[in-house]
Amino acid sequence: MEAVNLKKKQCKIVVAVDESAESMYALSWCLSNLISQATINTLVLLYVKPPPPVYSSLDVAGYIFSGDMIRALEAYGNDLVNSVMGRAEDICGKFSSNIKVDRIVGSGDARDVICNIVDKIKADTLVMGSHGYGFFKSQW
Repeated sequence: MEAVNLKKKQCKIVVAVDESAESMYALSWCLSNLISQATINTLVLLYVKPPPPVYSSLDVAGYIFSGDMIRALEAYGNDLVNSVMGRAEDICGKFSSNIKVDRIVGSGDARDVICNIVDKIKADTLVMGSHGYGFFKSQW
């Protein structure tokens, strides 16, 4: 009798997540509709931080920004990333435990970072929320 090749296909799916309900819905939709038991699934949760602002020691009003203020803003950004990723991983845990979940955090213009990461890791699929925009507004 011939041996059957049971090697499963691998599928890498990137889901761009942020603080919005739309991105969490997109993640839930992805888990419900794109994840298959016939494939080895790797789900990449991608969060893109806005580019860091360029601070001078004085702002427009002449106030001095301290190092403590800048560190506090960076800490807030890191807390936000952990919060969003935690929510996303909780959603993943409710759907299936056999999905490998990776985290990637980028920084910069979200459009550029998302496209670059998808190309770099050779993802099969990209899933994003719409932020409530209709079809035509999303296209332009």
